[in-house]
Amino acid sequence: MTEQVSYIAHVKQDSKGGWSEPHLLHEHLEKVAELSARSTKKCQSEAWGFAAGLWHDLGKYRSGFQMYIRDASGFERENAHVEQGAHSPRVTHSTAGAVHAINQWPSIPGYILAYLISGHHAGLPDWSGGRGSLEHRLAEATKEYQESLAAGIPEQLLTAEQPAVPGAARSLKSIALWMRILFSSLVDADFLDTESYMSPEKVDKRNQYPQLDELHSLFFDKMSTLQKNAEQTPLNVIRKSIFEACHREAYEAPGIFSLTVPTGGGKTLASLGFALEHAKQHGKSRIVYAIPFTSIIEQNADVFRKFLGDTAVLEHHSSLDIDQRAENAGSRLAAENWDAPLIVTTNVQLFESLFASRTSRCRKLHNLVNSIIILDEAQQVPRDFHAPITQAMQQMSDHFGVTWVLCTATQPELGQQTDAFDRTLHEGLSNISEIIPDPIGLAQNLKRVEIELPQNVDQPTTWESLAWQVANEACALVIVNKRQDAKTVYELLPDDGDTYHLSANMCAEHRSVALKEIRQKLIARRNGDTTPLRVISTQLIEAGVDVDFPVVFRAMAGLDSIAQAAGRCNREGKMPQPGRVVVFQPETLPPPGFLRQAAQTTLELLKSGQLDDPFSPAAMQAFFTKLNYLGNRDAHGICELLHAKTSPDAPLEIQFREAAKKFRLIDDVGIGVVVPFCPEGHEESPVHIWLAALEKDSSQKWAHRKLQRYSVTLPERLAKQLHSAGALYERAGKFVIETSNYHPVWGMQPPGNLLSAAGSVI
Repeated sequence: MTEQVSYIAHVKQDSKGGWSEPHLLHEHLEKVAELSARSTKKCQSEAWGFAAGLWHDLGKYRSGFQMYIRDASGFERENAHVEQGAHSPRVTHSTAGAVHAINQWPSIPGYILAYLISGHHAGLPDWSGGRGSLEHRLAEATKEYQESLAAGIPEQLLTAEQPAVPGAARSLKSIALWMRILFSSLVDADFLDTESYMSPEKVDKRNQYPQLDELHSLFFDKMSTLQKNAEQTPLNVIRKSIFEACHREAYEAPGIFSLTVPTGGGKTLASLGFALEHAKQHGKSRIVYAIPFTSIIEQNADVFRKFLGDTAVLEHHSSLDIDQRAENAGSRLAAENWDAPLIVTTNVQLFESLFASRTSRCRKLHNLVNSIIILDEAQQVPRDFHAPITQAMQQMSDHFGVTWVLCTATQPELGQQTDAFDRTLHEGLSNISEIIPDPIGLAQNLKRVEIELPQNVDQPTTWESLAWQVANEACALVIVNKRQDAKTVYELLPDDGDTYHLSANMCAEHRSVALKEIRQKLIARRNGDTTPLRVISTQLIEAGVDVDFPVVFRAMAGLDSIAQAAGRCNREGKMPQPGRVVVFQPETLPPPGFLRQAAQTTLELLKSGQLDDPFSPAAMQAFFTKLNYLGNRDAHGICELLHAKTSPDAPLEIQFREAAKKFRLIDDVGIGVVVPFCPEGHEESPVHIWLAALEKDSSQKWAHRKLQRYSVTLPERLAKQLHSAGALYERAGKFVIETSNYHPVWGMQPPGNLLSAAGSVI
């Protein structure tokens, strides 16, 4: 190593304990600029990406930073640069480039880059609001910038041609999304170039997925064989017609589509067929399949793998354990930035990433440009977030080449909403194209159940009466609105067969085991087993869970929930007569808020005589329109936070971090608690092994992911009471329920003296 070295960005030790050649700073800036420009070219912002990359680490030229990186790492400590053991304090470096951008391009263009550059480590900042805000950091950045310039930065790194503003950034309403996509490109480029120096072995493990054109050929070949060999039942004929309609519409211009198919119509494969053909015809980069519940993600991902192979699908959600084995390294890396052709994920992962400010969450956004995004069970998009979500969806479609497919049996009302005076209350989505030529006719052709609505909604059905009705059925599913209701009905049923309970009091692994057994029992009944089978569940079984019962009892709920419940009845259409869906008015009201409003909306439509055909598209439209009027479609003010403002004191004011904080599709109020569920074949719950691993090393992410499937969420008040009562203890930084407080049938149960405090959540 020479005595004098150039300015460095990163250093690392080699395999022998010595020092590798340093990652030179000018090379890092030039490479990040190149990579960022390449990513942003897809949205006509190549020059923006280049400038952001070129200037993002200008602050590393500071003598203080160069001293810090050598001293903190031990690199060249014997050199004259730093005295042995000097231990320089950490020196900031991410604001100098922001100041330079403003100096080069005053007003809005410079401030656009200032947000990106200043946030490339800590995340996109708010304009105002404390020491982390862009306003505060710029005010204190003079010294950092002057020291960086004093180091003699090469001139070619300080100049760039000011780029034109693309259409996506010409509106103060849409500029924030464009900036987050630019930020994604910068962050990913920075990570990738740093990785190529620090861990070059990872580079070869990226981009190991097959291409979309390969998947297209494979999928359509297998579908052709499947359809050729399929029994020509009426249901299979309808499914084929749905698939063919999707294939035809795939040739249409990119935009926003709806796919309205009743449960059992094969919309999962039909929508994938649409996406693969649409990608081929219009040169799309990837397909993202977003699903509201992790319980059905694994189910759908397995279907895709059967058609496309194990290596074709990137499954990315919080409950997935992508372990550390070498064969899974590519999946782990692709999950960081969604650089894969087919991603199966959750609505939470997708939409919270679209509104994120943190680097890790934002990093994937630029790979959504020019993609196809399928929203399965689209009715599950929370009403309180309709405005920001539909605004982002429309902008992604209009400016970033994204084709959306709203895929569901119960199509939500996400278009424009006006009041009685024709004033716009909600802009929503525009120009939605329905893929199915005759949704009303299809709904009639796929009708496999008869629905029995309550004759007198003012006279509730007692739990004892319901249990008596269910006990007289050989095979039935009961869906109620509260966990305590499920437990009550379960305990009232006779012990004359197989009875199962499903609720969120059970951890995800417990529910998966129960569902597997239920499916096996259903198959056994079709093969002649006469043992009675009854399942009592909360609404978690409704959306997409693949079970098929001859009779379903559903507590009064939103019309969409009732329709989803009906999708668990005569699902395959193999019964000689229609299945029965019995809707009853329960003794207890649904939980306050949206669920109660939805049930009340259904009751109002029923009383006014508007539910002659409850599952028709017209009835669903009436239901969602009425329901949406009851709530605020931007309950957290996110659109306002992201609507850019300009003034002499704030040339570009956007509250990125505050908006990201408020955009939480899942309410975090509650505490995650590890439960000692013990699967069959285990002498004790495996959670103790994983907790022991975390006690040795708390950074082992695989153990945290394992424990997620063995956890339930409790209200903070109840968790504190359980802790005080000795029913909840701490281990390895987790709260853990005592074994005696986790029941093998219905899961979490507090001690008897705390049952009343648990309320409707238990």
